[in-house]
Amino acid sequence: MTAIFIQAFIYLVAAVIAVPIAKRLGLGSVLGYLIAGVVIGPVTHLVGKETVTIQHFAEFGVVMMLFLVGLELDPKKLWTMRNRLMGLGGLQVVGTAVIIMGIALLFGQPWSIALTIGLIFSLSSTAIVLQTFSEKGLNKTDGAENAFSILLFQDIAVIPMLALIPLLALPDLVAHADVLHATAEHHEELSLVAGLPNWAYGLVIIGSIAAVVAGGHFLSRPLFRYIANTGLREIFTATALLLVIGIAALMSLVGLSPALGTFLAGVVLANSEFRHELESTIDPFKGLLLGLFFITVGAGIDFSILWNEIGLICALTAGVMALKAGVLYVLARTFRIKGSDRWLVTLGLAQAGEFGFVLLGFTVQNNVLPPELAPVLSLVVALSMFLTPGLFILFEKVIRPRFEQKSNERGADTVDEPGTVIIAGMGRMGQVINRLLVTNGIKTVVLDYETYQVDLMRKIGTKAYYGDATQPGLLHTAGIENAAAIVVAIDHQESCVELVKHVRHTYPKIKIIARAFDRGQVYLLRQAGADIIESETYHTALEMGVQTLSAIGHHPFYAEQQKTAYKNIEAQQSDLLYEAWADDESGERFDQKFRQLFIELEKKIGEVMGKDKRGIHSLAEREWTPPPKGYTDDLES
Repeated sequence: MTAIFIQAFIYLVAAVIAVPIAKRLGLGSVLGYLIAGVVIGPVTHLVGKETVTIQHFAEFGVVMMLFLVGLELDPKKLWTMRNRLMGLGGLQVVGTAVIIMGIALLFGQPWSIALTIGLIFSLSSTAIVLQTFSEKGLNKTDGAENAFSILLFQDIAVIPMLALIPLLALPDLVAHADVLHATAEHHEELSLVAGLPNWAYGLVIIGSIAAVVAGGHFLSRPLFRYIANTGLREIFTATALLLVIGIAALMSLVGLSPALGTFLAGVVLANSEFRHELESTIDPFKGLLLGLFFITVGAGIDFSILWNEIGLICALTAGVMALKAGVLYVLARTFRIKGSDRWLVTLGLAQAGEFGFVLLGFTVQNNVLPPELAPVLSLVVALSMFLTPGLFILFEKVIRPRFEQKSNERGADTVDEPGTVIIAGMGRMGQVINRLLVTNGIKTVVLDYETYQVDLMRKIGTKAYYGDATQPGLLHTAGIENAAAIVVAIDHQESCVELVKHVRHTYPKIKIIARAFDRGQVYLLRQAGADIIESETYHTALEMGVQTLSAIGHHPFYAEQQKTAYKNIEAQQSDLLYEAWADDESGERFDQKFRQLFIELEKKIGEVMGKDKRGIHSLAEREWTPPPKGYTDDLES
C-alpha cells in the first residue's frame, strides 16, 4: 500500500510541476504531461514496470473523452457543418491513410499493417490544436473553424477504427499470443458472446447497441430527474459514473470497444436537459485520467530505441508531418480556404495525435502490429506532437505577418465616402456601435483587417472597408482629419493601445473612444490618451447584478439605486487607482500600494452598499426613483 501512495505522489508531483510550466511556455497541457512522464520515466527512472498497468487504467479517460465528444454533437450543429465535416474532414482522413498505406506497402509491409499505420497517422491532436487556438486567440478565424471540422471528424472516425482494427489481426501474432496464454497462468475473461455462432453474435451486437440508444433516450431522463430531486450532488456524480462505466462494461462483455458505446450514449444525451451537468461532472475525471494516460505514455518511451534508431525515427517523423501538411494544403486550396487561414490548417494539423497512442496500444493488444514496431511508431507520434508548438510559432511570427504585409501592399479598400465617426474593428462591439450611429443619421467609416469579416458585413448590407486601422495612410484615406471621433474596438490589445497613442499624438482634437478588455488595459489606454474608455464586461456585469438582486426579491428601485452607488464609488476612486498604477517605479504596475487602494475600494463599496438609503434620493446621485402617484392624472387633464 505504501508503494502505491509513493507512486501516486510521484505522478501527481510531476504533473503539478510540468503542466503549468508547459502552458506558460505555450506548449500546451498534453505536452506538459508527456514531458512529465519522460522525466519520471526514462530520465530519472522514478517509475518503471507498473507504468503499463496504470496505463490500462488511465485509458478509461479516453472512454470518458469520447462520451463528452458525443455530448457535444448536437444533430442540428452537425447538419450545418456537414459539408466541411464530411468533405474536408473525410477526405483528410481517407487521403492521408491511403497515401501512408501505399508508402508502407512500397517498403514491404503487409497490407493490414500498412493500413493500420495509415489510420494511426491520419489523426491529429485535438487537445493540442484546440488549446493553442484558444491561447493565441485564433478560434474565430476561418482557418480555426475548418480545422475544428477536421478534428471533429477525426474524433468520430476513431470509433470505426477501433471496430476495424481487431479484424486486421495477423495469424502469426495470434498464434504466438495463444501459445503465451497457454503457457501462462490462465484468467478467463467474462464474455456474453463466447462460443456463440456468428448469427447469434450479430444479434447480440445489434441488441446491445439498441439497448444503449433506447436506454439513453427513454430511461436516462427519468433516472437523472429522480436523482436530481434528491439534491445530493455526490449521488448525481455516482450516477453519471455508473452510466459511463456500465455502458463500457456492456460493450466489453459483447466484444465491442467501450469507447463506441459511451460515444453513442453521449450522442443520444446531446439534447438532454442534464447534458451540461453531465459534462461538468465527468470532465474532471476525464481530465485527470487523460493526464495520467499521457504521463504513462511519456514514461513508457524507450530512449534506447530512440538513440539506436534516431535516424529512422526522425526521418519518419519529418515524412509523416510533411505528407500530412501536403494533403491538408491541397484540401485547403480545394475548399477555397484563403490566405493565412490555409496555412493555419496546414501547419496546425500536421502532427499525429493523442489517439495515435490509444490505437497503438489497441493494435498490439489485438495482435495487429508486431510488438517491436509499436514503440518506433509511438516515438514518431510523440515527436510530432513535441514539434507542433514550433509550427504554430512559425505561423504566428513568419507566415501570418507576410500575408498581412501582402494585403497591405495590394492596398486597402478605397474609402469613397468619409464619415463623421471612424470605427476601427467590426467585431460584435463594433457592429452594435455602428448600427446605433447609422440609425441616428451619423455617417460612419468602418475598418477591419479581416477580409472574411468585411465580406460578411457587406453580404448583410453593412458598409465596411478592408484595411488595417493602425496604418497611418489608411486613417488619412478614411478622412480622420475631418472626423469628429474614432472608436477603437479592435481585438489585438497591443495594437489597440498603439492606435490610440498615434491618433492622440497626430490628431489631438479628435475624440477617442476605446474598448478595454480589463482594468489593466483601461489604464494603458488612458495613458495613451483615450478620452472615453469602456470595459467590455463592466456594464454587462452591473446589469446582471441588478437583475440578480431583483430576481432574489429586492425591489427594482433598490437594485437600480445600488448600481448607481457602485458606479459613483468606482468613478471617485478611478483617479487614485490610476495614479498608483502609473507611479509604480518597479514596473509591476499592480504593486502593494495599488493593492491596498483596491482593498480600500472594496471596503468602501461594502460600507455604501450596506447603508439604508431610503428617503435620501439626492439629485447629485441622479438616482432612478419611482414616479409620484397620480402623475398620469395631470397628463390627462
